[in-house]
Amino acid sequence: MATRGSRSEKVKRIFQQFDVNKDGGLNRAEMAALVVAVNPRVKFSDEQINAILDEVFRTYGEFIDGDKGLTFDGLLRTYDDGAGDVDRDFEALALDLTGEGDAAVTEASTSSIADDRALEPQKKQRTAAWAASPNHGIVFDDTWKLVDDLEILIKRLKSKQMKDGKLKNDNFNSDVYSDAGWSREFGPSSEISENKRVNWVESGHDYAVFVKDLGALRSRADGSRSREEAFDGHMAIGRVLYENHLFKEALVSFKRACELQPVDVRPHFRAGNCLYALGKFGEAKEEFQLALEAAETGGSQWAYLLPQIHVNLGIALEAEGMVLSACEHYREAAILYPTHYRALKLLGSALFGVGEYRAAVKALEEAIFMKPDYADAHCDLASALHALGDDERAIVEFQKAIDLKPGHVDALYNLGGLYMDMGRYQRASEMYTRVLTLWPNHWRAQLNKAVSLLGAGESDEAKKAMKEALKMTNRVEVHDAIAHMKQLHKKKVKANGGANGENAFVVVEPSKFKTVGERTTSRQDLATALEIRAFQRVSRLGRCDVELLKREISNNDVPLSFSGTGIPEKTIRKNALEGILRNLLSFLKPETFQEAVKAINERILSVLDESGLGRVDIGMFYALIAPLCSGSPDKRKRIAYESLLYRPVNEGNGQLRKSDATKYIKLLRAIYIPSHGESEIMEIHGGETDASTVSLTEFIVMFDDPDWGFGIMSSLVRLETGDRVRHGAYMCSVCRYPIIGSRFKEVKAHFSLCNQCYSEGKVPSSVKQEEFTFREYQSEADAAKDKFKFSDCIPSTVCVHLSVPFGECLGLDS
Repeated sequence: MATRGSRSEKVKRIFQQFDVNKDGGLNRAEMAALVVAVNPRVKFSDEQINAILDEVFRTYGEFIDGDKGLTFDGLLRTYDDGAGDVDRDFEALALDLTGEGDAAVTEASTSSIADDRALEPQKKQRTAAWAASPNHGIVFDDTWKLVDDLEILIKRLKSKQMKDGKLKNDNFNSDVYSDAGWSREFGPSSEISENKRVNWVESGHDYAVFVKDLGALRSRADGSRSREEAFDGHMAIGRVLYENHLFKEALVSFKRACELQPVDVRPHFRAGNCLYALGKFGEAKEEFQLALEAAETGGSQWAYLLPQIHVNLGIALEAEGMVLSACEHYREAAILYPTHYRALKLLGSALFGVGEYRAAVKALEEAIFMKPDYADAHCDLASALHALGDDERAIVEFQKAIDLKPGHVDALYNLGGLYMDMGRYQRASEMYTRVLTLWPNHWRAQLNKAVSLLGAGESDEAKKAMKEALKMTNRVEVHDAIAHMKQLHKKKVKANGGANGENAFVVVEPSKFKTVGERTTSRQDLATALEIRAFQRVSRLGRCDVELLKREISNNDVPLSFSGTGIPEKTIRKNALEGILRNLLSFLKPETFQEAVKAINERILSVLDESGLGRVDIGMFYALIAPLCSGSPDKRKRIAYESLLYRPVNEGNGQLRKSDATKYIKLLRAIYIPSHGESEIMEIHGGETDASTVSLTEFIVMFDDPDWGFGIMSSLVRLETGDRVRHGAYMCSVCRYPIIGSRFKEVKAHFSLCNQCYSEGKVPSSVKQEEFTFREYQSEADAAKDKFKFSDCIPSTVCVHLSVPFGECLGLDS
């Protein structure tokens, strides 16, 4: 890190470079030239340039010298506040500090801080760069004495813990992890290496003595001559503690500073940073929100801090799984500070996290345009491209990230997954091997390595890798993978021992699949229901009691808004809807909730927010998720009806307009049964001008219509109730997994299929028939009933009831 002196000299050289008229100030034209020159890869519009200049001249008004413009001290302040990177800008301008000009710059320097540092060089040696910052550094002389004494206490504690073997540094290669974009400070980075996290041992006599002595320092700060000096003392104590990773103690100091000056942004912001470092994400979010409120009500004084507050608030929200809300803050930071490449990277990563891949690609490309060596942005861009199906370009971006950071675990792991998806198993195993070299206990990489080796035909190596994965973790995923490998091996042996080593199954045309009895689900309906059930699982809506929707409708009074047509609506922003979902799915962990929101955003919100304005009809949303929530089918339909009554077009009527019910059914089918398509349904039903109303009973009839409604719900409920049903020793004749859920038995060939294989039309290749007729058993009890229910049957060749062989009527396998 450059010393304060060299920083000042570099800023002075930059200032002189753009002070064309040599009047000691940078006017708007000169400042515009500076902004453009230090961002050579960014093409600013006139509006962007004017917005940046307006912000600078408003924020640093005290440093504006009439028509001359921003003074040297003002430019130095902007860099001290973190508005730019001195070293990067200096290099971008191809300047240097050598030659005769260097002495001139040093002599001409008018920075009071630089003079202070020259007068007291010992401070420069012992104190972090933040302490000299004019905006959030040390103000009072007595505060320096507190800092001196605190640093002695920390050194004493460190020496004792190192002597006892307690103190440890977590040394790790920063290339291993993707940068979360976390920005702890406003100004220059900490003197402590970011690659080391000090783990203090808080139990024991030495730490207790340290806390006691620290309390005495805090008392000295409280006894200062003025409230401002006490605030300065607590802020400085907190900063020193924070720099040394004593986050819990730093938090105490920042909280005290908040009490002394509640409207000051800085202590709230730094308290939020401490709480985040301590893993208290909810409390960190609250502190950042307080900092944001203080900054927005404090006028231009804190305007330069707003982008940073938005960024850190977004990161805290992400830690709680609130990614849609985080997107709003990253977007706001990027608007306030157009060259904030980290905010753009975080925005792109968050958009990727909620399934908005095209928008993610755009944001990440902009971040890379501003900072081409941003490895983490390249990594996330590659993931977004892969999600869009642009695999070749994704490989290029992953490789760029790895070239920039050879030990980038995220890039290596995700590239391995990409190669797996492409069927390039050997290359995938190589990527996972590199991940394990960097992170030996990465069990997912070990498991994926085993699968990729199996795909590459290296069975023995795959078995070894699988055993290693089992040593690392006892998770069910590993056990399932081992069981499946055994089944694959059995199938392979059986196939090789067959007549021609034929494939294990064939896919039969839907027309050749017949059903027996009304209770047997058709192949197509089961396929659709399985897809809805998969969404229900990943969205976790199946674990949300439908009664909670009714409670949310009652508790949330959404104000009316008006569209361009003047029709009243109750719409809310997607990030506000995310808060409602958090209440409904409060039992989920943050990462699981994020997966649920992504699924809901991709499948439902993308349809409701077709205009892309980020607003959603809340009544329609409730109605669309009601059929997938837990509860009896009748209750789900009733809550869907009541949710539609919540819409302004129906509110107060007591009954639902038929046009609104029709629109709902269309959306329901378009979202959950996309093979039918909304346009097809609209064509069947016509327009939505019907002003007549429908009662709950009539609505349920519309809902249950198998052709035009959502009759598939009966099949979905059957899947829900059969999720945990096992059928003894029955195995699916195609996939060889134990049958869970419904069992579909072929009445002539006597083989059984699981839900998935039946829905896909797979049958064993060894069975040669023109048609296949299936009976569905939801449990073994159903099969037993069928065996003993035919007292009227005559023991002849054919059952008179079912027109099937008599043995099959009894449910016999042979």
